[in-house]
Amino acid sequence: MKPKKIIIVGAGPSGIGFGILLKQLGIEDFLILEKDMVGSTFFKWPKEMKLITPSFTGHGFGLLDLNAITPDTSPAYTFDKEHLTGEDYGSYLELMAEHFDLPIYEEAFVHEVVKEGEHFKLTVNNEEIAVEHLVWATGEFQFPRMHSIEGAELGIHNSRVRSWGELQGDEFIIIGGYESGVDAAYHLIKNNKKVTVLSRSSIWNSEDADPSLSLSPYTKERLLSIQESGQLNLVGNAEVVKITKEEKSYFLHLVDGTVYQSKTQPILATGFLSGANQIQSLFEWGEDGVPVLTEQDESTITSNLFLLGPNVRHKQVIFCFIYKFRQRFAVVAKEILERNAVPYKEEIFEKYRRNQMFLEDLSCCEVKCEC
Repeated sequence: MKPKKIIIVGAGPSGIGFGILLKQLGIEDFLILEKDMVGSTFFKWPKEMKLITPSFTGHGFGLLDLNAITPDTSPAYTFDKEHLTGEDYGSYLELMAEHFDLPIYEEAFVHEVVKEGEHFKLTVNNEEIAVEHLVWATGEFQFPRMHSIEGAELGIHNSRVRSWGELQGDEFIIIGGYESGVDAAYHLIKNNKKVTVLSRSSIWNSEDADPSLSLSPYTKERLLSIQESGQLNLVGNAEVVKITKEEKSYFLHLVDGTVYQSKTQPILATGFLSGANQIQSLFEWGEDGVPVLTEQDESTITSNLFLLGPNVRHKQVIFCFIYKFRQRFAVVAKEILERNAVPYKEEIFEKYRRNQMFLEDLSCCEVKCEC
């Protein structure tokens, strides 16, 4: 089989958004591989979980919906909602894939990736596929961060909860006080549960203007409402290092020797590892646990391997929200096309620039607010 020009691994917002851009540029020689189905990560969210970034239709004034993955579309317009559920957003991605007729191979599990000369060889299900340029867009939801806590398997990661209303018990302990931890606490308290949140830091007191480093306004607003309920106990500077179980009780051991007891299974809202771990050897890794990239989001040690999505970092710039990482689609696309002298529609790149979806100058991304 003749090698594909471009293969995208992952059919979430990064993979679908990048595929749409290629289609609009007039590029047809590409394929999207998805081990499950389009938008599957979002369909697996807890039923009550919603996007913390608000959707709003402002195209007429040059303001793109924060959760859109391509110009001229808006999840807010499609669903008449400001904060979409996972099911809503998964459906949005399905609509985009169908509308743009993207070449997607679902239930295609990538077992192995090997670089042989100028091509990558992907073992997908029971076949081999060769490709010149590999774009890794797998996200992180399938890689819950649990390795730092001994006995973490005794708890349940928040990503494995289908609905907070289904959990039995009156009191719960949540490990982690960032977005997912507060979201879990909010829904449990709305179900009349008592909740203790143990967090390594007091992130809820952060005054950093970058929502990648502090709680979003949506989360802070909900946190305030449950603080007033009297059913929430927030504990900062509380690092859990071990979980044990004796009979029907769980014991959470903190680094300072403090022990918390829970009659219900502890909930781990400890975040996620990089989706690039699947092909770890093809990236150089930084101390922050994410791949080191060139200015074009390419691996520094494997040519023609690009990364898209929430694991993209450039020094102090973190692209962990949709409205952030969608700004890098055009950077990667332009680099691949120009490197191979492939003709494309320049007006499409200009459209992405006008819609703040083509960020080339990273010096503009320092977040500062005076008040």
